[in-house]
Amino acid sequence: MSAFIEVKDLFFRYEEAENTPFALDGVNLTIDKGSFVAIVGHNGSGKSTLAKHFNSLYLPTTGDVLVEGMNTKDDEHLFDIRKSVGLVLQNPDNQIVAGIVEEDVAFGCENLGIPPKEIRQRVDEALRAVDMYEYRRHSPDKLSGGQKQRIAIAGIIAMEPVCIVLDEPTAMLDPQGRDEVIQTIQKLNREKGITIILITHYMEEAVLADRVVMIDSGKVFLDGTPREVFANVGLLKQHRLDVPQATELNAKLRNCGFDLPECVLGEEECAEALFRLLKPAGKEDIPTEE
Repeated sequence: MSAFIEVKDLFFRYEEAENTPFALDGVNLTIDKGSFVAIVGHNGSGKSTLAKHFNSLYLPTTGDVLVEGMNTKDDEHLFDIRKSVGLVLQNPDNQIVAGIVEEDVAFGCENLGIPPKEIRQRVDEALRAVDMYEYRRHSPDKLSGGQKQRIAIAGIIAMEPVCIVLDEPTAMLDPQGRDEVIQTIQKLNREKGITIILITHYMEEAVLADRVVMIDSGKVFLDGTPREVFANVGLLKQHRLDVPQATELNAKLRNCGFDLPECVLGEEECAEALFRLLKPAGKEDIPTEE
C-alpha cells in the first residue's frame, strides 16, 4: 500500500496564546491508501481534533499534514483535499440538509458542479452501497438513527472520495444502528477499496480495523494491529481506556495462572480458548451444531 495521509510533527492548539496547552502534541502518523484504521482515545484525548486535520477543517499550529502529497495548509489544494477526504460527523441530524433522502445525497455532488445525469447515477449507486436505495424517496425525519447515518455516508460516497473519516459515527446510535453503520463501512473498505479512518471509543469497533492508533493527551502512545494493541491491557487501563470484554476476561484469567492465549479479540476467540482449556482429555474439537 502507498501512503495516503502523512502527519509530520503535528502540534495544534485552539488558542494562539503560547501558554495554552497543545491539543495535539507532536503527532507523527502515516495512513496507507485502502487501509482501515481506528483512532481511539478517551474524551479530550485529541482524536477528533486529529480527524479534522485530515480534510483541512483544522490547520496545524506547527508541522504538516499531507494528503496524497498535498499540504493542507496550501489554499490552492483545499478543494482537491476535501474532494478526496470525506468527513462524517457524530450526529447525523447535523448533516442532513434536504427533505427527501435522494436530494440530500445529491447535495454534495451539486456543489461540485457534477452534471445532473451523472449525479443521478452516483446517488443511486451510493444508496445501494449503504443498502438504502429503497428509502430514496422517504423523508430523513422518519428514519432511524442508524439509517440517517447511512444516508450521511451515502452523501459522502456520492462525491467519490478516496478516503472517508468517520468521527464517532455510532456514538448517538443504539446497538442495531451501530451494527448497521459498522457493517456499511467495512463493506466500503472491503469492496470499494475506500480508505476508512474510524474515530471511536467503542473497542469492539476498533478490533475490526486493520490497525489501531491509541491517543492520549494529544500524543500517540500505541500503534499496531488490534492484537498487538489490545495485548497491552494494563497500559490501556493506565490511560483510562477500556478493552473488549472478552479481551479483559482472558487477561484476568492469564494473570491468575491459566494457560490462555496472550490476547483474544472477540467472544468467539475467547470461547474457543476457554473450551480448549477446560475440554476433557481426548476431546479435540469444539462441538458444532449439525
